[in-house]
Amino acid sequence: MIKTNKPLDFEKSLYQIEEKIEELKKLGQETGMNLETQVKMLIDQAEEFKKQLYQNLTPSQKLLIARHQNRPTFLDYVEMIATDWTELHGDRAGTDDRAIIGGIARIEGRSVMLIGTQKGKSTKENIEYNFGMPQPEGYRKALRLFAHADRFKLPVITMIDTPGAYPGIKAEQTGQGIAIAVNLREMARLETPLISVILGEGCSGGALGLAVANRVYMLEHGLYTVISPEGCASILWRSADMFCVAAESLKITSEDLLKLNIIDGIIPEPTGGAHYDWDITADNLKQQLLTGIYELSKMSGDKLKKDKYDKFRRMGVFIEN
Repeated sequence: MIKTNKPLDFEKSLYQIEEKIEELKKLGQETGMNLETQVKMLIDQAEEFKKQLYQNLTPSQKLLIARHQNRPTFLDYVEMIATDWTELHGDRAGTDDRAIIGGIARIEGRSVMLIGTQKGKSTKENIEYNFGMPQPEGYRKALRLFAHADRFKLPVITMIDTPGAYPGIKAEQTGQGIAIAVNLREMARLETPLISVILGEGCSGGALGLAVANRVYMLEHGLYTVISPEGCASILWRSADMFCVAAESLKITSEDLLKLNIIDGIIPEPTGGAHYDWDITADNLKQQLLTGIYELSKMSGDKLKKDKYDKFRRMGVFIEN
């Protein structure tokens, strides 16, 4: 395990085993004692424990992984999977919301429009990116980039990691609701391939405002939900302490959402989460995007629109007995 990653609460037992292994190795070097048998036994024990731990995560534990401060952000993935990145700024009304960033790049030589919500890793960065919570001008910037991509038939890739759109008074005064609503409408009308990926958190309309796509994928430990578990618990039980129950009930994990046909695929993460190996995660993401682009590029503009329409009409369908 990477020691620079602070252990989450449910990982502490695993870290204790890892620390014991390091202590035995150090003891063997200092004393000359042959402790290889004991070290190997502990390593095997740690591997088995790790396998069982991450195969049986609860939704609330996945929530902690999705929010891990060392998890790669949108701009990290851009750097790892794309070349010739050129950021495009502003909503053409005098503002440039840094919570949503977009631009043109190439993935394996294919020109694409990349748009994503951006979080920070430090206090300074979180202030710059408003903790990944877009304001109306961010959605209007994304709307401008959607239109640009549609005009030049560039596949659009959106990457989402947000606790939700900014809920402040200023955002409401400047049209948060209608900015998201217009994006929903215009994404449905795009005649170029549109792929969305939930990188970490995908909460509320703040996420959906970038996710009316032909294909929606999720990283293995991401979450996609109409409301955060804490928000749900505060409403239903008047206590955020019930977020574990809310997380279980909301069906927010990638496995649940794939079964419900809300998403189209799960992108594997390395054992423990994306923050343990950025390169493996980025490569898995890149391969899934290339597969999606190849598949969707065969469709005409009208077919792409119908594909999105049919996809969202199938959600929530049930049969009464």
